[in-house]
Amino acid sequence: MATDRFTPWRDAFLKHLERNSVATPLKEAAINGQLAAWTANLTTAVVESCQSLGWRAAGKGHKLALLPQVGQEYLGIDVVAFEGSETDRWPLPLAAFELENSQKDDRVAYSLWKVLCLRVKLRIVFAYRPDWEQGRDLVHAVCKDVLDNKPIDQRIALKGQTVFVMGNRGEGETFPWGYFKFWMLDTNVGQFEKV
Repeated sequence: MATDRFTPWRDAFLKHLERNSVATPLKEAAINGQLAAWTANLTTAVVESCQSLGWRAAGKGHKLALLPQVGQEYLGIDVVAFEGSETDRWPLPLAAFELENSQKDDRVAYSLWKVLCLRVKLRIVFAYRPDWEQGRDLVHAVCKDVLDNKPIDQRIALKGQTVFVMGNRGEGETFPWGYFKFWMLDTNVGQFEKV
């Protein structure tokens, strides 16, 4: 059985978001629809939640000197996390995160496609929509667009976990639980199921 990387990361992420210094700017950006600020604050939260698990992470504004090629974004992915030996000069990534704030479904679908192309144990795509109905519709539309025409053998070949995280304004709900919902890809049926 494959190791569950998602649950520990999700728990660390939500715990990290409980801190006022993290929660306040992210919540305000969501409420005000300031998507660039939302993405910047979310990038920091994702990087720091990875670090709390002992993973080393790189993302925009978060340089990582783990590889001989120092960088903030690797492989054109918003956040990449690594684990393993300090002596490994070229470790393979453990997790890849795409943080998409575009209101265009095709851009979100592209982010999903990007992470599906990677051989990592955990793939996560974040997206934002103002309300849950729009968010739920986006998850299903993007899944249909990217995965419906893929043969089952290609879907089954996807190792690791693929998760869609939908952020919204929260509509008066408690932060962070009311602001983020999680869907896990079931490769057998080619659909995301709410977790």
